[in-house]
Parts: sequence; structure tokens; C-alpha cells
Amino acid sequence: MMEQTEVFKMADELKAAKDEKKELEAKTKEVNARIEELDRELSDAMADAECDKFTRNGSTFYLNSRLYASPAAGGRDALIHALKDNGYGSIVTETVNANTLASFCKEQMTANEDELPEWLSGVVNTFEKVTVGIRKK
Repeated sequence: MMEQTEVFKMADELKAAKDEKKELEAKTKEVNARIEELDRELSDAMADAECDKFTRNGSTFYLNSRLYASPAAGGRDALIHALKDNGYGSIVTETVNANTLASFCKEQMTANEDELPEWLSGVVNTFEKVTVGIRKK
């Protein structure tokens, strides 16, 4: 059996790694905000200068336009119906949220002696992952 000091050492290492990850995520968030700000400023400056492309220090900078689209607030079903009604149903896909599916499978296993029902076992893969949670006092 592992000594208690070894367990404590691993716990300290895990906590340190999770703390480092949190710090890196915060730094990444800051850098992403700065990138977004600089990107907006540079693209505005390039548009004002009527410059769609230039090379600087071995890198080519160019204006790139990309359209993003999403359903209007609360209008997902209306969008799907509109697409189908107008002959574009082929771009509509059905999905199941991964967390919802995991919860459903857990419920089914609880109701079926910790086994997936036969009708479900051939169409879904499951696995359990054990992790160590950490919370402050």
C-alpha cells in the first residue's frame, strides 16, 4: 500500500497543476481580449487606408471577412421549419447533447441493474472516469 506521504505529495502536485491551469486560463483570456482589440483596430485602420493586404516582417496581413449566423433569440424551431419548408431541410441535423446523453444513460443503468438496456447498448458507448475533486475549505 502507498505511504500517506506519497499520497499527500501527489495531492499537492495535483493542486499545483490545477492552480497553474487556472492561472494560464486567466492569462489566455486576457491575451484573447487583447488580440480581439488589436484585430479590430488593425482591420479598421486597414479599411480606412483602403489597404486590403500588406507584408511586414515576413508575415502577410490581409482583411478577411467571415459571416457568422445563428437563430434569432428563441427562434431555433422557426428557423428549422423555415429551412425545411423552403427546401433546405438537408442542412438541418439532429443532435443529442453529450451531457444529456450521459445523464440519460446513467438513469437507464440505474433502472436496469447497472446495465444499459439491450436496445441502447449497441448504439452508445459509455465509460466512467474517476477523478479527484478539490475545493477550498
